[in-house]
Amino acid sequence: MNYKSIFNLLGVLLGIFSLSFIPPLVLTFVYSESGKEIFLYSFIFFSILGASIWVTTRQKNLSLNISDGFIITTLFWVVLACAGSIPFYFYGLGVSDAIFESVSGITTTGATTIVGLDNLPKSILLYRQLLQWIGGMGLIVLAVAVMPALGIGGGQLYKMELPGSHGNQKLTPKITDSAKALWKIYVGLSLLCATLYLLSGMSLFDSIAHSLSTVAGGGFSTHDASIGFFNSTLIETVCIVFMLLSAASFAVHYVAIFGGKPLKYFYDSEFRFFLSVVMLIMLISLTVHCISDSFTDVFSAFSSTIFHVVSIVTTSGFTTENFSLWPGFLPYLLLVGAFMGACSQSVGGGH
Repeated sequence: MNYKSIFNLLGVLLGIFSLSFIPPLVLTFVYSESGKEIFLYSFIFFSILGASIWVTTRQKNLSLNISDGFIITTLFWVVLACAGSIPFYFYGLGVSDAIFESVSGITTTGATTIVGLDNLPKSILLYRQLLQWIGGMGLIVLAVAVMPALGIGGGQLYKMELPGSHGNQKLTPKITDSAKALWKIYVGLSLLCATLYLLSGMSLFDSIAHSLSTVAGGGFSTHDASIGFFNSTLIETVCIVFMLLSAASFAVHYVAIFGGKPLKYFYDSEFRFFLSVVMLIMLISLTVHCISDSFTDVFSAFSSTIFHVVSIVTTSGFTTENFSLWPGFLPYLLLVGAFMGACSQSVGGGH
């Protein structure tokens, strides 16, 4: 086991992760919020710590084997989840709540212990969204893209971070090019999602914040009422589209975008099966709603059913109402659908 390689890469990951404190720090100045020192000191501490670990463990040829890949992947989630909890702790959450919020964010789980999101500083709100965005694709995949410049081999990490039947496949001949391609797609989807949210009526801040968690498949929101806060069919439609896109395999995205084969989405057997399950759950839910007369009109039943089925089955977790109050077995049906999650090599099924 190459401990030097493991700690060297951990230093790289901490250094990259420290950049996540900069956007919230900027917002504290833009909106004249308190807490500037929280993000400033966090950035300084983790950037220096990461650089120090990297420099002291640096050597000419650092290589990683499969066992090293497992260890660094585990350390990634544990160490960065703990590091990510620090702003929450200094903001006022207890130790357990701060760690819970950070773990929930970086693993894109989406559960939260915070009540009163509408009253939180925008810097903290954006930081929560960034945690999910970083965890969605996986910071390790980003590290793989830059590791060759640091003299580190990252093939094993790429395999550890992309499990399943596609975990040993490369999108391009070079693993670093594959990692870069994945992040280009991820960033591109995020920018497009934010733009469409903005055009649909969200504020600039909300559009950016919600695009980060939508594309990550995490479900964090800046409002207690989640997407229901906006009461907009257009915004819900944009959310549905990008939840489905995020649930698709990024290998399919690569072929469709970089390979010039947009019809790949329709030919991919896994994605077609996933959509068929979503459609089946939608049909069952709509039938039960119509029989039980749960909604005042058909349009409300139709729109609410589509949104929540997509949100729960893709494990995104956005809501517009309390679906646990739906009639009969429907809440349990949605939870069963959530066990399927999303396609392999997606933000939902790839971790």
